[in-house]
Amino acid sequence: MTPKELRQILQALVEHGVSELTLETPDYKLTVRRGGEVQVVALPQGIAAPAAPPPSLPTPAPTGVPAPGNLAPAAGAPGLEAQEAKEAKEECAGCVEVRAPIVGTFYRAPAPDAPPYVEEGDRVEKGQVLCIIEAMKLMNEIESEVSGIVKKILVKNGEPVEYGQPLFLIQPL
Repeated sequence: MTPKELRQILQALVEHGVSELTLETPDYKLTVRRGGEVQVVALPQGIAAPAAPPPSLPTPAPTGVPAPGNLAPAAGAPGLEAQEAKEAKEECAGCVEVRAPIVGTFYRAPAPDAPPYVEEGDRVEKGQVLCIIEAMKLMNEIESEVSGIVKKILVKNGEPVEYGQPLFLIQPL
């Protein structure tokens, strides 16, 4: 399975709200679960495990340790942030959601002492950096998909984000 095929499967799971998928071939068994613990499945003898996953894919956590995207919020009711994001989307008819392309930690600025890339109300151009997501010690710049006005920043600085999670609402110009 190629990284592109895996990304397409993950995106389909998020889009259709599927919480678990198992794919089995003669060479491997892949089980993907959202919101649960990561399980490491041993490969059959004679099949070598890859040295490292491609940099664009998240690394699974060891057995019994929740993956970063599965950490519960420190405070508030479960699903509260999802509800707030939904309400913000309803208030901003026609806004484009910029979603997290990877699992990691959301940062609004390039360094702790630097100003944020963007603030609510700022005008942005297509391709302009909005934030970074740290994954596997790599800083991934997330760019605007459209030119417009940043209406809402949906994630707080330093919070873990999941694949496909809305980060920004941008009103296209």
